[in-house]
Amino acid sequence: MKTIGLIGGMSWESTVEYYRLINEAVRDHLGGLHSAKCVLYSVDFAEIAELQRRGQWAEAARLLVNAARKVEAAGADMVLVCTNTMHKLADEVQAGIAIPLLHIADATAQAVTQAGLQRVGLLGTRFTMEEDFYRGRLASQFGLEVLIPEAADREAVHRTIFEELCVGTIRSESKAQAAGIMGRLVESGAEGIILGCTELGLLIGAEDCRVPLYDTTRLHALAAVKYALEPEGHDPLHA
Repeated sequence: MKTIGLIGGMSWESTVEYYRLINEAVRDHLGGLHSAKCVLYSVDFAEIAELQRRGQWAEAARLLVNAARKVEAAGADMVLVCTNTMHKLADEVQAGIAIPLLHIADATAQAVTQAGLQRVGLLGTRFTMEEDFYRGRLASQFGLEVLIPEAADREAVHRTIFEELCVGTIRSESKAQAAGIMGRLVESGAEGIILGCTELGLLIGAEDCRVPLYDTTRLHALAAVKYALEPEGHDPLHA
């Protein structure tokens, strides 16, 4: 079994889910008392969030590369950045290490395309929904058409993530609001919805939407387990 390296803490609320999902999947595959071989480096999210707010992405990249190198030095065979937004810096992180980075958008897009979907709605932070690093990858590498909410809905989702979910607050009003936003994306033609923030699965479930949901936390975690259990020499980009 390969060792899974996690860069977490963005926020730790969703990192807990990564750890649970990874270990449950290893147990399901191998049975008995088996659990995952993991290395976790958890950052102080307040520092990262402030750099995001200020647009200081070069400094954020320095912090993530440093974290990735520590994970690699601790014996990890792969790295997962346990957040969608910070995949804005995925290329910089990969360039700073010798082990593969498993990209969260790739794991998600593979599930979407395997289901035969072509047009998906995307929820996430303002950065993930509005910038090209995520949507562009889904479009250019997987041929997906990506729909995002209107501006007011984007702001509502972003606020819910940072002000509620990242601090462990789950509100029924926010759940209902998110269901309405997803409904509007479906009315615009979305065949499925990508929960493009690792905290959104804490708020939203399949019962809240009439099209399939793609929880990036779960899909990323399962891709890591699949790669960890594959024979040596397997390409993680096709895990």
